[in-house]
Amino acid sequence: MHPDLEKLIVLQTHDVEAKRLRDEMVALPKRVAELDAKAKATRGQRAVVVDLIAKEEVLRRRQELDVKSHQEKIARVRKQLDLATTTVQVSAFEHEIGFAQAEVSRLEDAELESMERSEALEAQRAVADEAVASDEMILERERARATETIALDKAALAAVEQQRAAVRAEIGEDALSMYDRIAKSKGTAVSEAVNQKCSVCQMMMRPQRWNDLRDRSNDETMMTCETCGRLLYYDPARDAPQRKTVPGESIAASIIRSL
Repeated sequence: MHPDLEKLIVLQTHDVEAKRLRDEMVALPKRVAELDAKAKATRGQRAVVVDLIAKEEVLRRRQELDVKSHQEKIARVRKQLDLATTTVQVSAFEHEIGFAQAEVSRLEDAELESMERSEALEAQRAVADEAVASDEMILERERARATETIALDKAALAAVEQQRAAVRAEIGEDALSMYDRIAKSKGTAVSEAVNQKCSVCQMMMRPQRWNDLRDRSNDETMMTCETCGRLLYYDPARDAPQRKTVPGESIAASIIRSL
């Protein structure tokens, strides 16, 4: 394997980790903001329910006053009825009493409906209270986790950047320029070839190119995938899995471990 390619594999490992850390530091505040917005929306929904409960209470108090007023009117008219001397007066007073009694009955029915609505709203408020408490608990937990994680990510990123700088200093200018150009275009610049395929784009390699890549004596040039253009490498440990000292360890990991 070309000596610069070995270092480029390590460099990509650091680049991928640096990107992960940066993405996480960007994503966590967004996640907290989303949770904050959700908590505010839940509090808003609860506030609507509480407002409706208050309005029903005001409505019932007004209905109770109206019922009391009609009942007082009925009592007053009954006294007038007792003093009535003509049929016309009696008829008028009875009509007035009947109308007031109908209003009392209507208001009492409306008051009962209001109480039923309030009961349903109270159930909604209980659900809303639980939702608000849950959202606020999750928000505070995620806010604390984000703060802690971002602090750790910043420290980890600083360490990774130092490692990146050290590795880049050891890579030839031409190889580094090629790596940067491919990484800028593709996101990653190095891909392992496995089973005659580029592991990133999954396109098959020509047999001769595959054989050239596997030729351990060929360390003068760096080969690229003819489909995606990434730099290719082959892990010789795949030819002799029984001799692998660390099961499942990739060539990139073994290179980093040996540094």
